Amino acid sequence: MNAAAGRPAEFPWDSVMAAGFGLLRLSPGAFWSMTPRELERAMSTLPKRTDAPPGKDHLVAMMALFPDKSE
Repeated sequence: MNAAAGRPAEFPWDSVMAAGFGLLRLSPGAFWSMTPRELERAMSTLPKRTDAPPGKDHLVAMMALFPDKSE
């Protein structure tokens, strides 16, 4: 009966390990001993990436505020 649901997505190990080791600075022992709930709670302290990347208007405004210095 799962055929209609499609294939489940693989767990994003690369992203989770990058957040655990790189952003949270967990040791391998601490990372691998955490429960999924503990890891989710720890990762919930990280900022969410919900904004779209800056557009051309934002870039132009930033360039006006912070012009390159000519030598």
